[in-house]
Amino acid sequence: MPQIIVLPHAELCPEGAVIDAEEGQSLCEALVENDVAIEHACEMSCACTTCHVVIREGFKSLNGSSDDEEDLLDAAWGLEACSRLSCQVKLGKQDITIEIPKYTINHARENH
Repeated sequence: MPQIIVLPHAELCPEGAVIDAEEGQSLCEALVENDVAIEHACEMSCACTTCHVVIREGFKSLNGSSDDEEDLLDAAWGLEACSRLSCQVKLGKQDITIEIPKYTINHARENH
């Protein structure tokens, strides 16, 4: 059972978190189920970038990204080489450490 180590995020997870997750589960689902309210405006359908995370440790243990995910990531705020959309990450056997970027692009929320 892999663990997800969430680095502190001022709004979503001020103290950070350590989450036990199921292998094969999506990272976004695991975060939401464990009270880390990461945005997922497209309901985890790989159609936005609101669930963007940076994988600080364990990146190579994860499933590869699709062309659709790569295209969307190009528009994500704070993109790094180890960025992923958490809705597209399937957890492997290895623990991972993630950072949730300070900002996200959510046009629906920003235009209200």
